[in-house]
Amino acid sequence: MQASLVSTDSYAKVIHNSKRVRWDIEGDVLRGRRFDLSKPFLPAGLSLVDELGYMQVGDRRLLSQIQGRSYAYIFGLVERFISVKMLEIGRAHAMGDQVALEALVRMTDEEIKHQELFRRLETLMDADMPAGYRPAAEPNAVAAAVLSKSTWAVLALTLHIELFTQAHYRASIAAEADICELWRDVFLFHWKEESQHAMLDELELRQEDALLDNAHRDAAVGELIELVGAVDGILQAQAAADAAYFFAVATGRFTGAQQEQIAATFLKAYRWQYIVSGAMQPRFQKVLFAMLSAEQAERVNSALAPLLSIAPSEGSPIVAMA
Repeated sequence: MQASLVSTDSYAKVIHNSKRVRWDIEGDVLRGRRFDLSKPFLPAGLSLVDELGYMQVGDRRLLSQIQGRSYAYIFGLVERFISVKMLEIGRAHAMGDQVALEALVRMTDEEIKHQELFRRLETLMDADMPAGYRPAAEPNAVAAAVLSKSTWAVLALTLHIELFTQAHYRASIAAEADICELWRDVFLFHWKEESQHAMLDELELRQEDALLDNAHRDAAVGELIELVGAVDGILQAQAAADAAYFFAVATGRFTGAQQEQIAATFLKAYRWQYIVSGAMQPRFQKVLFAMLSAEQAERVNSALAPLLSIAPSEGSPIVAMA
């Protein structure tokens, strides 16, 4: 049994907030609704569709819906490994701080609920959107690969994910007037619980970091870099699959050069959504780099440098919020 290095009050705050924002999939989120395919799903600040000025309104909307479908699918995918890791961490508290244990059990329960929500969404979208969509990664396979890495690396990746979730909702999804109301509501309720999860991620990451010597932290940094590379591999596969699906069902006809740009924009958008917008979050950088030596920080920065150049703009509200 590992003694907690974090105040019980911090866990109690998470529990209080978790109880306050608790929601039900059908009663609060879905409420018998279906997706409105006359409206976009993912806002342009995330889909980057505005970079494709020649695209007509209908195909702009289709691109946002395809990206929105993958956005939901990938969140369900990553929450598979997050829930398993939180169960594992909870066992370390099982015979100790029961408040910490309750906070982690509640987070695990919420992550399992989120997985069910995203499975329900995929069923709804599969019924109403054109046939041919293909997810490019299998949740259990991804979870097994991620969970083979150290707890420090998995927690750092998880904090990154749950911070960009908040930033995306607050700076882009909530602010966009003309998107499908059901799609917006999904990520409103998702954001409410993910806000508490990010607090727990940070508490547990700091606690895990305190147990490492420099050599083990150095190895964990290498694993975090490997995980980011693995995420990028998933994004490359999903972007290729989604671009092919788009070309199969879009009403417009595009030149070879335009098709190349559209396919490249799918990948650029996914890297922006799932890697860059999180890596640039001030809170993530503050937590992560406070733990690293100068040499370790340079390794992380060097690994991210080729991707960070794709950020849409330095003034993006998504980067400013967490």
